[in-house]
Amino acid sequence: MVNQLENTIHKAYTAFNDRNIENALSTMQKDVQWSKAWEGGYISGHNEIKEYWTRQWMEINPKVEPVGFDERENGSLEVKVHQNVKDLQGGLIFDGMVKHIYTFQDGLIKTMDIELVENN
Repeated sequence: MVNQLENTIHKAYTAFNDRNIENALSTMQKDVQWSKAWEGGYISGHNEIKEYWTRQWMEINPKVEPVGFDERENGSLEVKVHQNVKDLQGGLIFDGMVKHIYTFQDGLIKTMDIELVENN
């Protein structure tokens, strides 16, 4: 089961990096709860994610690559992510590691939260 979830995560990140919102959303429940790292707070559902990412990509150019997976005791999946964020002129804003914490329902992403990695 964890391998299926990892495949779902890889599909989501690839779609995000390709700016293919529909493919990314196909990995998520319709009522997904999503952390808004760039703005703070949370959003819910596909429409809010579309609006959030569209705004985000008009101001910054983020690339995210999963580099490690750990299943937590509570059943959530911790994904260690290398995140590289540039402004639209190519200037570096952030380059480092973060943790994205996912829960799943019926094989699709139900929630996503973010934790900073110590010594980042």
